[in-house]
Amino acid sequence: MLNQEILNSINESVLCWLATTNVKGEPNVSPKEMFISNGPEHILIANIASPESVQNIYSNASVCLSFIDVFKQKGFKVKGLAKVIEKNNTEFQSKISVLRTLGGEEFEIKSIIEILVSSVSPIVAPSYWMFPKIKESAHVKQAMNSYGVQPKII
Repeated sequence: MLNQEILNSINESVLCWLATTNVKGEPNVSPKEMFISNGPEHILIANIASPESVQNIYSNASVCLSFIDVFKQKGFKVKGLAKVIEKNNTEFQSKISVLRTLGGEEFEIKSIIEILVSSVSPIVAPSYWMFPKIKESAHVKQAMNSYGVQPKII
């Protein structure tokens, strides 16, 4: 399910946005800074400061997660079922070690949100299909100019 292109996109994205709904069906979208794939069907998200997302998952496990590389203007939308892994769960220690590869020990992770992926679809800026002859590198250059960012020279 999570092929190499999707895994690369996860690694290139700085934030993701998790959409949940409460018992009344009211939506909530919350940015998440620490997220990573865990095998071909799972994504782990650190719950650092997301009590509303966690509460919503306990009442409705259906979620949608999106992430994009803001310069490429491409990413993915992932749908699936989420569960909350609390600190007292036997799975917590093995899964937190995967998340710690992103942020070390600096962030207190209150619990872990694990998504079992059921579908993935691409997110692509309209300019890609409006101007199909323009290469991705030109899109990146234009986005960097728009944001006033210069590429890092190594």
